[in-house]
Amino acid sequence: MTEHHTAPTPISKLTAKKRPAVRYAIRVLVSFCVLLVAAQGWSAWTARQSRLAEHASATSNMAGALAAQAESTVRIVDTVLAGVVERVEHDGSSPAANDRLHAHMRNMVSQVKEVHGLFVYGPDGSWLVTSLERPIAANNADREYFQYHEHNRSRAVHVGKPIRSRSSGVWVLPVSRRIDKPDGSFGGVALGTIEISFFAELYESFDVGHQGAVVLARDDGTLVYRRPFNEKLVATSVANGPIFSMYRSSGPVGTAMLRSNIDGVTRLYSYRHLGTLPLIVAVAKSKGEILSEWHQSTVLLSAVTLLAVLLLAGVGVRLVRQIMIRDQLEAELRTAKQGLQQRNQELTVLATNDGLTGIANRRHFEETLRLELKRARRTGAPLSLVLLDVDFFKKYNDRYGHVAGDECLRQVAGALGGVLARPTDLAARYGGEEFAMILPATGQVGARYVAERLRLAVMDLGIPHADNPLGIATISAGACTFHGTPGENDDPEAFVMRADALLYRAKAQGRNRVCTDLDAVGIVPAPPLAI
Repeated sequence: MTEHHTAPTPISKLTAKKRPAVRYAIRVLVSFCVLLVAAQGWSAWTARQSRLAEHASATSNMAGALAAQAESTVRIVDTVLAGVVERVEHDGSSPAANDRLHAHMRNMVSQVKEVHGLFVYGPDGSWLVTSLERPIAANNADREYFQYHEHNRSRAVHVGKPIRSRSSGVWVLPVSRRIDKPDGSFGGVALGTIEISFFAELYESFDVGHQGAVVLARDDGTLVYRRPFNEKLVATSVANGPIFSMYRSSGPVGTAMLRSNIDGVTRLYSYRHLGTLPLIVAVAKSKGEILSEWHQSTVLLSAVTLLAVLLLAGVGVRLVRQIMIRDQLEAELRTAKQGLQQRNQELTVLATNDGLTGIANRRHFEETLRLELKRARRTGAPLSLVLLDVDFFKKYNDRYGHVAGDECLRQVAGALGGVLARPTDLAARYGGEEFAMILPATGQVGARYVAERLRLAVMDLGIPHADNPLGIATISAGACTFHGTPGENDDPEAFVMRADALLYRAKAQGRNRVCTDLDAVGIVPAPPLAI
């Protein structure tokens, strides 16, 4: 029997060749798009790092310049003080010598802008000579700098902690030297003061942006000056702040991206210790301001890259389609059908879920409430509704901003979802900061229990809220129950109004509490769950 071999048809040959061609075209297209996106990502990342490095160098140089100016200021005052000490130790403290010294000190204060005032105190702390026209009757033996020199024989300059001047009432930085008697014993203190506002005028000339900061502090963490200036911060301790944490670990010079403990802004800090003086100067620029231009250029370049990828993908798809054969149509139709079903599912989710919190939206809530009321009327099972909102939420938005407010709502929604364990329960965002829970087959006691659990769960989140008496975010809730008894109103709007009235009763009673139907009829409710 003769064996016949059927030769492959031209169509079969073309099909065998077209299938690899399609795969190769897709691989090349995808690889090129990935390379294009990766190149743009690498370019954006290197540009970002370059910009940060550039500003790190700039802030470091600025910190060096400010440190030099601060050191120069202290050294100038110290030079004046050295002259005062020499006069006192050489000329003594006779009335004539004091008159000459007074004239000299007044002349120095008028000529040296860095000096706010000059003072000489006796060994008991009494005021001997000052640059004032009329010295006040006071004693400075209680001052830190006086006690330092009284118990320390060092002749070096001492930079003390910021104090309020007893003569002028303004904040000053004391710079002092010890005065010795001829026998070497303690003979008093010579003091020169630098007004804190002098540093403000000096540092305001440096451009650190709208959210930048300049800090001058003692190396023990005592704040001397901070831009933006806040008088309440003068002489407070920032020893636990990010600058001093870095100083203790990195030494006298450093640069790092840190988050401020004072205002919470993330900045690029550069600090420098002032040599032998116990002072640290730090300059900071806001990370957001540093990267603002980079963000704009990156968004623009990313948009161009995306457009190029889309155009390339569009052309590639058209080319691939030209070489696809008919037997792929069925798979494409099946894929298209699956994609349509997925899109329909996504549209269904968008139609029923809240875009911010991810839980059910008001439309879904109203439809579900209407159906559950009908079911409760039909079956006789109780149906509970809980309305709740975040206490003082407008104040929260005013203080922390709407972005933080949205995050607060998302956390509350998460806590709400965690409290509801049954698949038949529904959590929904009713509107604004107001939420709702539909609890089928749940009576008044159960509704109170669920609402109390949610109230405690929100407190456990510990969301900071300075305008709430408790200091954290809390909720108030109203819970009502439909029993399905004959004649009971099953109108959804009336049911919501009942819960809303109980919610407002909870807010009127002080907030952070739950009011139910039991409260409304005068029945003593169960105590709140333990915190």
